[in-house]
Amino acid sequence: MLETPRSYRGMVTSPHHLASQAGLDILKEGGTAVEAAVAMAAALAVVYPHMTGIGGDGFWLVAEPDGRVRGIDACGRAAAAADLSLYAGCDAIPTRGSLAANTVAGTISGWQAALSFSPGRLPLSRLLRDAIHHAEAGAPVSRSFVETLAAKRHELADLPGFLDAYTADGSRLRQLRLGETLRRIAEDGCDSYYRGALAADIAADLASVGSPVTAADLAAHRALDVTPLSVGAFGATLYNMTPPTQGLAALLILAVLERLGDPGPQDGFGHLHGLVESVKQAFLIRDRHVGDPDGMTIDPQALLDDSAALDAMAARIDPARALPWPQPPSAGDTTWFGAIDGEGRVVSVIQSIFFEFGSGMVLPKTGIVWQNRGSSFRLAEAGWNPLRPGAKPFHTLNPALAKFADGRTMAYGTMGGEGQPQTQAQIFARYVRYGVPLQEAVTAPRFLLGRTWGEQSVTLKLEDRFPPDTVAALRGAGHDIEMLPPFTSTMGHAGMLVRYPDGLLEGATDPRSDGQVAAW
Repeated sequence: MLETPRSYRGMVTSPHHLASQAGLDILKEGGTAVEAAVAMAAALAVVYPHMTGIGGDGFWLVAEPDGRVRGIDACGRAAAAADLSLYAGCDAIPTRGSLAANTVAGTISGWQAALSFSPGRLPLSRLLRDAIHHAEAGAPVSRSFVETLAAKRHELADLPGFLDAYTADGSRLRQLRLGETLRRIAEDGCDSYYRGALAADIAADLASVGSPVTAADLAAHRALDVTPLSVGAFGATLYNMTPPTQGLAALLILAVLERLGDPGPQDGFGHLHGLVESVKQAFLIRDRHVGDPDGMTIDPQALLDDSAALDAMAARIDPARALPWPQPPSAGDTTWFGAIDGEGRVVSVIQSIFFEFGSGMVLPKTGIVWQNRGSSFRLAEAGWNPLRPGAKPFHTLNPALAKFADGRTMAYGTMGGEGQPQTQAQIFARYVRYGVPLQEAVTAPRFLLGRTWGEQSVTLKLEDRFPPDTVAALRGAGHDIEMLPPFTSTMGHAGMLVRYPDGLLEGATDPRSDGQVAAW
């Protein structure tokens, strides 16, 4: 049996063991879960640079000990110069290169907002200390990094400075310019990333590589304090992030799933078919309506509060046949991580640079790799997710949190683009519906409906640990099945943390990642 780690004083989980250790050390020194999360966020930007970085975006959910649940939207907007004329002659925005680096990076503003509304005890220099060390002294390259670099080298090798930044010295990767940038943030504060001398250097860097993002775009950026979306399901209030993220889809999946009734065994046809079809119903809403909140025509919270609408979504599901698919896919590489402190503060965070290594543009002076999130914009005047100056791009990122009627609080999430809400639903359902321990729930086989990394495949992908009779039944119901290896990063890098009313903490990390749970 897989053992779920337990403790009382504090716990963190992340997809890289050095980041988890950085977060735990903050808790041991008396820091809060928010401070531990900032330390992990910074460390991941260094030791997992193919998945995340300080040139990306982030979103936070924080459950405070007093019962409040708060959200932070640290999504950058499109540059003022990022209009349709900039891409004249293009059918779509490029996914790599300078024109893909067309939105402000919001990650650092998310750290600033989290620390401001949940004041901590340690200086920023302490929170960033481990990240700075790993950047300057070098960190061991992970298996995930090596495999991703090999797979994407043909897309990125010709971009200026890319190979210089990510060519390891044997098994050690040093990022000296990034380390110096983190030092400057530690000394001058998070705001310096957007306003001040560091911001001027970042703007000059962006101009030198041909990005449309300017100093004025950086200076105009602020993270937003938002009220998370929520819905009741499975004896809990579930929370997720507001648009432009797909948090609405994550909540809809579980709200619809609960309405399907008793599905039978957790690895049987009934449960898996119901989950997949719930995903489809949620994605139909997401792909029609979710994007920049300034341009949306529905109120996502009103939909979640409308029991009749949720009942109607569930009623559209045929218990024996698969709805014809596909729908347009979404990609993305990301990191989710979480922390709980001894006071009961629970934090769920996700940050990303979108594709592996983002735009591939490594800023020459500051060492920041810039995201390509804005490549998801459509080159259109109107409709879903159109490019316009100052718009927020649609985001796959969505951190999750649940507060149960019995007093438990859970933070959970995953990387995985299109798969994020799917993986969230799978690990949540195993834990809550079937009573599976956390680590077993995360380790268990998973599915992904939609694309895998670097391909346009939109099949229903299954890790090959599912029972053969279940696979056969899914095929018979009309699902287009593709079998994958028993453990694959295609299914994301998930994690879960739970705090019980008596203070007991439990956590899980994903064997598909390089991560660990760290606790004391």
